[in-house]
Amino acid sequence: MVILLKRAYEPPGPDDGFRILVDRLWPRGVSKDAARIDWWFKEIAPSIPLRKWFSHDPLKWDEFRERYCQELDQNPAAVGQLVDHLRRGPITLVYGAKDTEHSHALALKTYLETLPH
Repeated sequence: MVILLKRAYEPPGPDDGFRILVDRLWPRGVSKDAARIDWWFKEIAPSIPLRKWFSHDPLKWDEFRERYCQELDQNPAAVGQLVDHLRRGPITLVYGAKDTEHSHALALKTYLETLPH
């Protein structure tokens, strides 16, 4: 199970596998051709209220991860779609946030890695 993370502003690479944009909003200034997104999966992103509450505040990171994992637990169909893609080969979770250490994509990757295989 290979899950990579990449900012939407980084160029796609040959090892990216299936590229999934996991943001609700398209990243500013990134063309669809340059991004080479295979699937824009808005439904797996944090809810709008959670995203606004978090507001990329590192001090809220731990609680954000807990709340986001609860949202993921309540959305087994969406999580199952990601797991199906993982079973087929590597995926890259693409996101727009500048902070690579406190992004929802990192929380999603960690969540997926803890699921039973």
